[in-house]
Amino acid sequence: MDFAAIILAAGLGKRMKSATPKMMHKICDKSMLSYVIDAVEALSPKKIIVVVGHGGETVESQISDLAESVYQNEQLGTGHAVKVARDAFKDYDGQILILSGDTPLISSDTLKKLIDSRAESKAAAAILTARVEDPAGYGRVILSSSLEVKGVVEERDATPSEREIDLINAGMYCLEKEELFSALESVSNDNDQKEYYLTDVIKILSDNGKQIVFVEASEVETKGVNSRIQLAEAESIIGNRIKMDHMLNGVTFHLPETSFIGTDVTIEKDTTVFPNSFINGRTQIGKDCEIGPSVKISDTKIGDNAIIQSSYVNGAVLDDHVAVGPFASLRPGTRIKSGGKAGTFVELKKSTLGKNSKVPHLSYIGDTKIGEHVNIGAGSITCNYDGVNKWEAVIEDDVFIGSDTMIISPVRFGAGSMTGAGSVISKDVPSGGLGIERSEQRNIEGWAKKHRDKATKKHKRGGTGSK
Repeated sequence: MDFAAIILAAGLGKRMKSATPKMMHKICDKSMLSYVIDAVEALSPKKIIVVVGHGGETVESQISDLAESVYQNEQLGTGHAVKVARDAFKDYDGQILILSGDTPLISSDTLKKLIDSRAESKAAAAILTARVEDPAGYGRVILSSSLEVKGVVEERDATPSEREIDLINAGMYCLEKEELFSALESVSNDNDQKEYYLTDVIKILSDNGKQIVFVEASEVETKGVNSRIQLAEAESIIGNRIKMDHMLNGVTFHLPETSFIGTDVTIEKDTTVFPNSFINGRTQIGKDCEIGPSVKISDTKIGDNAIIQSSYVNGAVLDDHVAVGPFASLRPGTRIKSGGKAGTFVELKKSTLGKNSKVPHLSYIGDTKIGEHVNIGAGSITCNYDGVNKWEAVIEDDVFIGSDTMIISPVRFGAGSMTGAGSVISKDVPSGGLGIERSEQRNIEGWAKKHRDKATKKHKRGGTGSK
């Protein structure tokens, strides 16, 4: 059945204690509002209207491609929030789904049941409910003897017997447009909060003899997020769903509860994720990889048969059979081609490491193009920043960089060239040549023994001031 949707996202969210609009707080890398929009969008609505208020510009910037927005400049209750969206439906006739932007666990299947239930029964409205062990704080749904909804009673207004009811209002509704906006005209703010409540629409319709049906959902799906604690609970639930999907698709997780996987991450089969792995952004991981333990990988593309251990990888592209870590840092713009290695305590930035080339230990390589079958000796670094500009180094195929080489960019190493360990290279090294820059070694016979003997005599005389 055709439908349109109103998502209420104007609340301040005081209990979040945050300058960030409540609906923009992230769960597994995506705002909680995005989950609600996605659940609605999956059912192909005619339109989605998001009612924004606090931090509206921030919310609008995140949803501009997904939904239209209207402003509730004063937060005068849920009924008022729906009312300000009325003009957006001038050219629409049909049923309207209403839900809150802080219910990220709701599923498309449940929303479809709510829409279908109203349409099939031809009721004026359908309300989503749930049965909970502890209904404290929720509005209770009052049913007639024929199991139709008579109204919703907020806890503060409920009698002792009504408070015993375990069927609660989930705050999601489906109504015919005309029934909705006609009833809203009769809603008053004669209450302690001086607000216009959407729940009053249900009572008004029922009092006018209109049929109200309900759909019962799981307690989990109807959970709202109003605090950091509830945000963490929602992230745990969604995170487990994400990891479960990966496991069902052939990915192994060791201690999955210790790892975080974002919603946009893709992992192919027969890859193993070890404990304490944090993978987010638009990361793609191929098959037969070993990821972790203790890695953070963001916005990175990883090929097949790669090994990433105890490292930070952000904005990189790693081809097949690449090895990284432990304790490496790959920064944006890094590309490691097939068979390449960035080893222990290695940092790469905006650099390309060619096929079967290796930077095994204790090195920084920045703004550098490295060819195939190159070995960078331990302790070697590129000096690529002169305080004003970043400069590029080029290291061609089959180059051997000796340990502790300082590469002062811009400089080029020709194919098959070498550097002597401990050199500071500031000039191009020709193909097949050796670049070496260090003073000639001198040995002074007996100097060390004389130095130690002198120090020992001074100590015995108390020359150090000790007694």
